[in-house]
Amino acid sequence: MKLRSILLNIAAIGIAIILPYTGWILFPFGYCFPVFILVWLCLKYQGDSFSNIGFRFKSFRFKPIWVGVSTAILIFCFLQYAFFPVLEQVVEFEDVGNALYERIRGNAELYIFILVMGWVVGGLYEEIVFHGFIFTRLEKMLPGKYATLAGFLITSILFSLYHLQLGMVGAINALIAGAGYHALIIYYKRNLWFGIFCHAAFDTIAATFLYLGYL
Repeated sequence: MKLRSILLNIAAIGIAIILPYTGWILFPFGYCFPVFILVWLCLKYQGDSFSNIGFRFKSFRFKPIWVGVSTAILIFCFLQYAFFPVLEQVVEFEDVGNALYERIRGNAELYIFILVMGWVVGGLYEEIVFHGFIFTRLEKMLPGKYATLAGFLITSILFSLYHLQLGMVGAINALIAGAGYHALIIYYKRNLWFGIFCHAAFDTIAATFLYLGYL
């Protein structure tokens, strides 16, 4: 890969991670639009397209829906009823008191908004940007036969850092859940629809539990 493309990829990855924390947001999740445009420009400059990173409309089938939803249920149950209960026995996490978590309980309007954002931003945007664009750029930039594995691990870490605003528990949750979405995508021949539906379903379950006061 040419040096100019490498620098462009690094800049795009950095912007995708940092922009949500800058406060340069005209409305909720407004950072998604400039980042998405930047991703498109980077792909176009390198002679790629969204289909090259696994997002193809012709790959949309019923199977990614039921597999994604089923996997999301398994990941959610593992995290909430196995992983975190065990981890909290040995590690004490600081309660960040996320205002969104408190406001969503019993708030139907906010609940619906979060559901929509869970599908549009969580499912669609984050999967295309992280497990599509960032992963494939890292895979191309990293040398050797372990480029795919290294790209997977680095992408998982970056995805976790992107969720640090949710506190340490949220970042760990994103690390494991994100790795699950990504593994599903790779297993199914890099079809992003599997990760999109899995991610969106996971966010839907989490938002519903918050709304009902179970989390």
